[in-house]
Amino acid sequence: QVHQVESGGGLVQAGGSLRLSCATSGRTFGTYAVGWFRQAPGLEREFVAGISWSGGSTNYADSVKGRVTIFRDNTKNTVYLQMNSLKPEDTAVYYCNRASTLTGLIYAYTNWGQGTQVTVSS
Repeated sequence: QVHQVESGGGLVQAGGSLRLSCATSGRTFGTYAVGWFRQAPGLEREFVAGISWSGGSTNYADSVKGRVTIFRDNTKNTVYLQMNSLKPEDTAVYYCNRASTLTGLIYAYTNWGQGTQVTVSS
């Protein structure tokens, strides 16, 4: 059962910004860590950023550090990914998912949604 829906993707020029949203269901949302991943054509799905259940801890892939911020609003059951200074290599389908703990290990996440497409033009 999929518990999350991603949105906010689109086409943007290099250097631009996008804010992705991950809307989740369930009364226990506030007890889960959430991770954002991305998958470009022909490549494996990779970790982008993660946030603990409280929002007090975050983790970022080296490729996005300084350009991306993950944050959550547990009152709205939503996790956000603010992406700035976007590069063409950020082009991918972006997925969010929840896990019992903050981790970048993909096997800790199950039941993936459809994702949202981000395309960065040069």
